Amino acid sequence: QLVAFEVKRMRAEEGNKQKILRHIKELAEKLYKNENPYPAVTMHKVQKPTEGCHLRLHQKPFPRLDEGTVQWIIDQATAKLQTAPPAVKAEKKCMVPSGPPIAAILERNGNALANSARRLEVVRNCISYVFENKMLEAKKLFPAVLRAMKGRAARHCLTQELNLHVQQNRAVLDHQQFDFVIRMMNCCLQDCTAMDEHGIAAALLPLVTAFCRKLSPGITQFAYSCVQEHV
Repeated sequence: QLVAFEVKRMRAEEGNKQKILRHIKELAEKLYKNENPYPAVTMHKVQKPTEGCHLRLHQKPFPRLDEGTVQWIIDQATAKLQTAPPAVKAEKKCMVPSGPPIAAILERNGNALANSARRLEVVRNCISYVFENKMLEAKKLFPAVLRAMKGRAARHCLTQELNLHVQQNRAVLDHQQFDFVIRMMNCCLQDCTAMDEHGIAAALLPLVTAFCRKLSPGITQFAYSCVQEHV
C-alpha cells in the first residue's frame, strides 16, 4: 500500500524532518494496531477502605445477597458468551494496486548506483596506475580507494583486478608497488565481515601467496607475511 499510494507523499516530505517523523509515527500506530487488534481489558480497581473507617459510628452492615438474583446474573452472562461471535476477526483480503512503475522508485537510487560505479572506476584506475608505475596519480586516488573499501562491490573489484595482474605475470613488484598493494589488501580485509569470509577473503588467499618483492638476491617477501594477522 505504501508503494501504491504514498510515493508522492514521501517525495513531498523529503527534507522535512517533522513531516517524515509524523508519517513514521502514523505507520508505527497502524503496525501496532495490526499486531494488537484487541485493546487490553481494563481491570476495575477496588478501593481500599480508609484508615480508621472501622471506628465510624454510622457503619452500615453489608446487605445479604439474594442467591437467586446472583444465579440469574451468572446465567445471563453465560448465555451472552455462548451466542457471542468468535473473538478472532476474520481476515479481510484485499487487492492492493501495483502503484507507480518500479522505475519511478529507482530514479531516487540512480545517484547511489552512479556513485557505486564511480567508486569501482576509482579502484580500477588506482590499481592500473600502481602497476604502470604512475605513483603520483595512484597517490591522489589512494584515499578514495581506501574509503571505497567499505563497500563489498569495491572489495570484490579489488580481488578481480589484482587477479588479472597475476594472470599477466605481474606478481613480482618493486617496493613502492608492493606497499600500495599491501595497504589495499589490509584495508579490504579490515572491512570484511563474516559474510565475506568465503568470498572476498577466500579470493585474496591465492593473491597473497602470488604477489611478492625481492628484498635482496635470493630473498623474496610474499604479501601474506604482511596481511596474515587478519581474522
